[in-house]
Amino acid sequence: MIKAALKLAARPASVTLGTPEDGRSIQHLGWLRGLRRYLGLTALGNVLWETAQLPLYTIWEEGTPREKVIAVLHCTDGDLLISLCALAFALVIAGLPGWPGQAFRGVAILTMAFGLAYTTFSEWLNITVRQSWAYSDLMPVIPGLGLGLSPAMQWVLIPIASLWFARRTSPAKIIIGPGSSDAP
Repeated sequence: MIKAALKLAARPASVTLGTPEDGRSIQHLGWLRGLRRYLGLTALGNVLWETAQLPLYTIWEEGTPREKVIAVLHCTDGDLLISLCALAFALVIAGLPGWPGQAFRGVAILTMAFGLAYTTFSEWLNITVRQSWAYSDLMPVIPGLGLGLSPAMQWVLIPIASLWFARRTSPAKIIIGPGSSDAP
């Protein structure tokens, strides 16, 4: 029974476990599947995006091939951390136990807002203050913000796709109750 429960938990949404009142309670696992899907597609999307937007930064002309690879991997790692933190903050503020099936819209909006806000700050800090990197002449810049259009769109489009993919988690229930050898 445990093997069957674990096998279904890899694709599922909820597990019913025993309680003192009626012998059952619901423990949602859809959020775990949703989180895995979100982070997986976020990683793939960001490594592709970072690679594609490299010509929009001066490293494209000035950097060695090794520096370009390191930049893409470093930025993708940072994107994953930002994505995870943005989602965690959004879930703390607006999430429900049944996420991503419940409270999806509020969590999605907050996740994008946090990611975009941090990216705006980070691009300003690293381009204007620290001068760690610079946009090439090819980068379209949002007037008034000085934020490159590509990183701004990255923090709108990738979270939308990743959160949509996370929401595709289909509910499944495993009932473990009194009389079952797996009951707590």
